[in-house]
Order: sequence, then structure tokens, then C-alpha cells
Amino acid sequence: MDWNFSLGWFILGLFIFIAGALIVLFYQPISDNMASGPSSYQKMKFWGVVIAAVGFLVMANLHTLVLTMFVKLAFNR
Repeated sequence: MDWNFSLGWFILGLFIFIAGALIVLFYQPISDNMASGPSSYQKMKFWGVVIAAVGFLVMANLHTLVLTMFVKLAFNR
């Protein structure tokens, strides 16, 4: 599989990355209003970092590589 740059995936990944970064930046008010308050601060930061990492993978157009690996592992191809 060869890698190629796509402007559309880059822009989508940038939006996903920014959303994850905003979750990490404003985790306390988000957790207070949408989750169970102070007991979920670390969970909210964790999911923000995960979303930012997925956004980076989409920006670099590497998400297809990761998904292909998972499909090959699941279906033994």
C-alpha cells in the first residue's frame, strides 16, 4: 500500500485534532457539565488525547493503513 497526501483528509483530520485539543484544554468544564464531575477529569483528558491522536492519523492519511492492519488481523488475509 502506498501513501498519498489528500487535502480533504488533512482538513478533516485537522478539525478532529482541534476538537481533541479543545477537550484536553477545557476538560474541567466539559466534565462538570457532561460527565460525572471531578471523578471523571482524567477520563476526559484521556479521551481528548485519543481523539487528538486519531485526528493526527487522519491528517497524515495513515488511518487507512491502521484500518487495513486490523482487517488483516481479524480476517487472516
